[in-house]
Amino acid sequence: MRVVLVRHPAPLIEPGICYGRLDMPLHPDADIDGLAQGPLLAGSMQIWTSPARRCREVAERVADALSIPLIADARLLELDFGEWEEKAWDDIPRDDLDRWAADPLSFRAPGGESGAELVARVADFNFGLTQDCIVVSHGGPLRVLSALLRGEPVDLLSPPQALGTAISLTKAPAPPAGSSAAERGR
Repeated sequence: MRVVLVRHPAPLIEPGICYGRLDMPLHPDADIDGLAQGPLLAGSMQIWTSPARRCREVAERVADALSIPLIADARLLELDFGEWEEKAWDDIPRDDLDRWAADPLSFRAPGGESGAELVARVADFNFGLTQDCIVVSHGGPLRVLSALLRGEPVDLLSPPQALGTAISLTKAPAPPAGSSAAERGR
């Protein structure tokens, strides 16, 4: 099964601002048509999107261009940064950022969600993928989904897919039922 991952283009927000769950439009210079007409997208049966406006704008254009159904799914939303949302990254205490970097799975910004919660909801989404499709989302969920599709461990600190790009992956086969992690690693 082929899954095309599309990261939304740059949103309309000042550089250096934390904007995980903020709902904002795309920057006026965003090349939505370029993404919608990309050759990687041909042959997909449906499109999944984060309900965030910056993803929906892209997904709607792609769905129209390819005449395929579009489904918005909250499991594809970006990490909820809680009280960090709309703050300049430079205004977030360095100690907090260091604690997040030291343990991205367990750390939770005040009022936000942990990396483990992000991984769990994206893994749940991945489990239900059954046909060639396009997924329009954000850096965090796409980082997780990319690793899961490849059958690799999730690294929440790995570089995200670039803004406004599409990549095509083949979903790794599921391990045999009843096999242990040790057996799968051989």
